Amino acid sequence: MADVTRETILDALRAVRKNEGGKDVVSLNMISGVVVRDGNIGFAIEVAASEGPASEPLRQACESVVEAIPGVLSVTAVLTAERGAAAAPAQAPGTANQHDQGGQPGGQAGSGKSQKIPGIGAILAVASGKGGVGKSTTAVNLAVAMAVDGARVGLLDCDVYGPSIPRLMRLSGQPETVAGSQMLPIENYGVKCMSMGFLVEEDTPMIWRGPMVMSALGQMLRDVQWGELDILVCDLPPGTGDAQLTMAQNVPLTGAVVVSTPQDIALLDVRRGIAMFERVDVPIFGIIENMSYFQCPHCGERSEIFDHGGARETAAQMGVEFLGEIPLDGTIRMTSDAGEPIVMAEPQSAHTAAYRAIAQRVLGLCHDAEAGGDRQAPNIVMM
Repeated sequence: MADVTRETILDALRAVRKNEGGKDVVSLNMISGVVVRDGNIGFAIEVAASEGPASEPLRQACESVVEAIPGVLSVTAVLTAERGAAAAPAQAPGTANQHDQGGQPGGQAGSGKSQKIPGIGAILAVASGKGGVGKSTTAVNLAVAMAVDGARVGLLDCDVYGPSIPRLMRLSGQPETVAGSQMLPIENYGVKCMSMGFLVEEDTPMIWRGPMVMSALGQMLRDVQWGELDILVCDLPPGTGDAQLTMAQNVPLTGAVVVSTPQDIALLDVRRGIAMFERVDVPIFGIIENMSYFQCPHCGERSEIFDHGGARETAAQMGVEFLGEIPLDGTIRMTSDAGEPIVMAEPQSAHTAAYRAIAQRVLGLCHDAEAGGDRQAPNIVMM
């Protein structure tokens, strides 16, 4: 059987016409971001913003012709809606900007109305102002700790460019597709996971523009059969870019946890991240100080390599809760690299106790927030 290639995909898509009697989607340069991995195919279909909701049949047609190719195991096609800045009309106060929004399937943007995902209770964002602070390791250990304590937990890897959840959770393979285009999450340690890392090779660069990322996130949220979950933990990429905006626009986030190291340069970005979440009306549950200190395993001496207490001080200054501190420890690094979170690898350790205490506190905050009534995704005004 011949290998499935990018050209094979494009040849099949030439049979799909945008309009009856019109040109095909390939000739119209509507297909981009083609990814081929062991018979699992992903690509984007670019449409005008005004055509987004009506283009779902076109997306399904594109998926169908690619699924029919011998050797293809699964297909994930996303719609991206773009519009040039010069063509964008002025926004009236209190309305959401529709430019480059494709967070939901069909390119529909957040409307400010409740868009809660059926079956999912709380949705928690784990964020950081900058990279390299151990955010993904923290997200994984919090999710696993919640599952260990009896919660029904999902984990969504929102970092399309640098997905790390598959390795941290020791997961591989591709998600099964059921009921047409619905994907089944892959599970380990009692946590249901979804990541772009399941769909592309680990070393494959994702050369996708913002709208494509936003559409992919929307489909990983809503086109996945999560089942009944008490909480969906969302590991956001660092910073304040497309992924964070997409999540704020398209799902009613219950709250956000921000991870930082103690030094001033990291805490500057924490302040920006908290300000961003506050601007889009997402509650900040608190700050976690990661790599808080180092305890020498040989002599027992404690060293504060990245300073200490900066996150606690920043939390106090910004009026948010300080959730706890996690040390810089080689065991956490080794267990993470091995794909066995320390919460599972060393359940009786002090580090595990710290993660579980934070996880229980966050679950409590989620429960309190949900008890206050359904949150709605906010209207976002881009100035």
